[in-house]
Amino acid sequence: MNVVQSRVKVRIRCNRCGEKFILKGRMEKGKIDTGFKQCVCDNDQDFEIEANDV
Repeated sequence: MNVVQSRVKVRIRCNRCGEKFILKGRMEKGKIDTGFKQCVCDNDQDFEIEANDV
């Protein structure tokens, strides 16, 4: 059985340093996967994430 993967544009903003990232990701089972791990300031938890369809 094939699961349809939806492409999304993801905006990530670090709440510690304010750095912004714009990535493309995939929506799978209600979760967004972009491969993003951490900000350049070593923050790996405190983000504002917004997703839009591509």
